[in-house]
Amino acid sequence: MDGRFLDALVAAVPEIERALAEVKAFTVIVREQDQAGFGAWLDRCRDGPLSGLAEGLRRDRAAVEAALALSWSTSPVEGQINRVKTLKRTMYGRAKLDLLRARVLAA
Repeated sequence: MDGRFLDALVAAVPEIERALAEVKAFTVIVREQDQAGFGAWLDRCRDGPLSGLAEGLRRDRAAVEAALALSWSTSPVEGQINRVKTLKRTMYGRAKLDLLRARVLAA
């Protein structure tokens, strides 16, 4: 992000600076899989500009903590699903299931 634009944005809306700091802190928590830091982050965000996000994560806290604790990911599966959906969208209205099957298996 352009530094001048960000400076102007923060000058116009000072809450954005706090929101940026909390987003950066959350990024560190996820990268380092810091469960204790996640709880402290939720408490800090309770009344801040990210209170809606924090409340949503608090409602699904067990899933977030599991994602921080476990080392596996569904990213490869999600990537395959995305690839198949993209193929399907490019062929929308042009072919039937047999062509989709041939393109998926050929890739």
